[in-house]
Amino acid sequence: MTEQTQNASNITLRPVVAEDYDFLLHLYASTRADEMAMVPWTDEQRQSFVRSQFDAQQDHYGRKYPSANHDVILSTDREVGHLHVARLENEIRIVDLTLLPPERNSGTGTYLLKQLLEESRQTGKDIRIYVEEFNPSLTLFKRLGFRVIGQEGFHLLLEHTSAHTTDSVV
Repeated sequence: MTEQTQNASNITLRPVVAEDYDFLLHLYASTRADEMAMVPWTDEQRQSFVRSQFDAQQDHYGRKYPSANHDVILSTDREVGHLHVARLENEIRIVDLTLLPPERNSGTGTYLLKQLLEESRQTGKDIRIYVEEFNPSLTLFKRLGFRVIGQEGFHLLLEHTSAHTTDSVV
């Protein structure tokens, strides 16, 4: 799919509820599909591993960012991803932003990030996110002005400072 511009009428967020578990697990599994294809496990073993990793991730996020907003991303009322954002005292932390594979490069991520850049400009808070150094979304973050400020293993800490956010981002 080629990148196109999404507009506000197409993209909405709604809070995650318990009934979203299967969708969120499926979404998470989509990020591990290439990795899982390389292991000599049965489908049941792969599913069990992915479920345990997903549950551990969700538990970690819940403990580390207990007051974060966790939303399902909807495109024309279809579930297409999730956005997990912690609004901390001095920063906006994107905990996770994931889209289903067919929805990637559709403009949805750009649209949501530009909304956060506008929030950054209005609040004076910098935005930070960890991204794996091999994640294709790194190109998007760099295009939007995020820069690498640290690294933990293969996770890059990216930052966009509110001082570099202009009125023209949205």
